[in-house]
Amino acid sequence: MIEIVAIDTPELGDRSYLATDGTVALVVDAQRDFDRVERVAAERGVPITDVFETHIHNDYVTGGLALARAAGARYHVNAADRVSFDRTPVADGDLVKVGDMRIQVIGTPGHTFTHVSYALGDSDQVVAAFTGGSLLNGSTGRTDLLGDEHKLTLTKAQFGSAARLAAALPGTTAVCPTHGFGSFCSATPTVGGGSTVADEKRINPALTSSEADYVEQLLAGLDVYPAYYAHMGPANMAGPAAPDLAPPVRVSDPAELRRRIEAGEWVVDLRSRTSFAAGHLPGALNFELGTGLATYLGWLIPWATPLTLIGDTGEDVTAAQRALCRIGIDRISGAASGRPSVWGAGQVLEDFPSADFATLAGRADLGSLVLLDVRRRPEWEVSHLRAAVHIPLHELPARLSEIPAGEIWVHCEAGYRAAVAASLLAARGRQVVAINDQFSSAAEAGLPLGRERRGK
Repeated sequence: MIEIVAIDTPELGDRSYLATDGTVALVVDAQRDFDRVERVAAERGVPITDVFETHIHNDYVTGGLALARAAGARYHVNAADRVSFDRTPVADGDLVKVGDMRIQVIGTPGHTFTHVSYALGDSDQVVAAFTGGSLLNGSTGRTDLLGDEHKLTLTKAQFGSAARLAAALPGTTAVCPTHGFGSFCSATPTVGGGSTVADEKRINPALTSSEADYVEQLLAGLDVYPAYYAHMGPANMAGPAAPDLAPPVRVSDPAELRRRIEAGEWVVDLRSRTSFAAGHLPGALNFELGTGLATYLGWLIPWATPLTLIGDTGEDVTAAQRALCRIGIDRISGAASGRPSVWGAGQVLEDFPSADFATLAGRADLGSLVLLDVRRRPEWEVSHLRAAVHIPLHELPARLSEIPAGEIWVHCEAGYRAAVAASLLAARGRQVVAINDQFSSAAEAGLPLGRERRGK
């Protein structure tokens, strides 16, 4: 019997997969920190003999090549991809045998031009399809990552690829996508965490709509994606090496932290947003350790800027380092951990208030406050504070001059992005209040809301 194990990376909204027949194992779309995959194989006592890529990824640095080298495995990549390393080339129609398992290669362009999916089974039946960024759970992969000039062609190809998979695979086949669990590589939000081909035929717009309607809806729904994506494709084409996950050797003392901030480097405080607001190094930035760290830090940091991390513990710094290596931020210039009295010794820490929407609604001078909404455009269109200035977080560093003078109350959907924005503003000398609250509470607090349709 074939066993399939999903290895989740919720920070990026992706999954890798290990499949085994009990004797050998294969891996599909390995993340950069592939030691997690090695542990799954070791727990089952099976060697990894084959590693597959569905496409050249745009949202993370692959661990596929390094894993294949470490395991002495064959590395299967589309023959049409012009990569800079040796691999075992595959093409549409190929059949690859791995132990008692059989992998059928199915060309599924759309997310990229050279995207392939893999149907997995034994001699009797197909049990799963690794669909990468093609057919997702209730959606499909986005089609604009290779440039706006290609998105119409790729969207039409994506529609055809979904139809091909649905026609070629039994309804009981499990659909195992790489993207779609919060990844910006998904064209639209996905549904649930697992499905079959039969399920997708009932719910997936690519299989329930006409081509014209699907194309129109997908293109209309495309939103921005993180700036760091621009660096992922070239890194993956070049052949990424294994990450260095050893803890940073250099421990930064208070004087060094101050020097780095004054030099324009990024000193990122990983502590909770409330801890940061209560006291932080002037000029430090707050990216709370958690699922948003890699996405938003990678989105905002000028690429190749030296980075120093501050955490509550050394383990927090190590966890952040692991998260960041997945998007190619490999070198941490320095690190500090412990209580503020340690890494902030001899320095005057800054603070700013945190509040909720009820507190905002109760302000007698509400009309004189600057309300800043840093959510993305689709969120703003659904509902927003009527008096708010709207600048999405990823645009904030370039648009600081647009924010009126005065005390700034900054909010997002749940508080994470507001904390990042508040730290960026505070580092530039602005007076801020970070709203650490769910946006749904704004209506409950009686704050006046508005809506805006796309294009208005």
